[in-house]
Amino acid sequence: MKLIILSVALLGVFLAPVLAIDNINVNNEDNRGGNSHQSVSIDNQKKVVNVDNNNGWHSWNTVWDYATGYTATRIFAKKACVVAPLNKNIMPDVTVLPQAIKEKQKTGAQGPPSKQLTYTVSHNKIADLSTYGKNIENLCRGIPTYLAHEVKAPSFLYYSGSCFRTNILCILGISFCGETYDNNY
Repeated sequence: MKLIILSVALLGVFLAPVLAIDNINVNNEDNRGGNSHQSVSIDNQKKVVNVDNNNGWHSWNTVWDYATGYTATRIFAKKACVVAPLNKNIMPDVTVLPQAIKEKQKTGAQGPPSKQLTYTVSHNKIADLSTYGKNIENLCRGIPTYLAHEVKAPSFLYYSGSCFRTNILCILGISFCGETYDNNY
């Protein structure tokens, strides 16, 4: 009986980090010199990361769904959502993300520069969000949603228009660019 209790206790100790939900809050200054507040919720069991960036009209939410392999960002100023394949080579894994954020908070500007991703946004609206999973479907339901594809080697010659940029706790910067961003949102 003691062996069973000890086994259950040890199992609980080792499973707790895997099943945990981490919540991280950061107040920081954004690129425009204003204040913003980011909240990051990480559900290790469901392999989902939710980032809320509260910065007035420049607010946005993003979901990284490692189970489906997609990410979505809801851009409040544009009243639109953008869905893109999740680049697992650039985006930190859900299990190491809390530690990566804590390290970046410690090192600040002295740490390595944040990784960058650039996406081009399609002209066509996504008709059926269910293919991207419940988390993305819930985030983007009821607003125009567009598919984006990663630009592997962005250059100034590639796109001369404006881009919407997100900065996730200074560890990852994501830009959404394209004619759709300028005209159809």
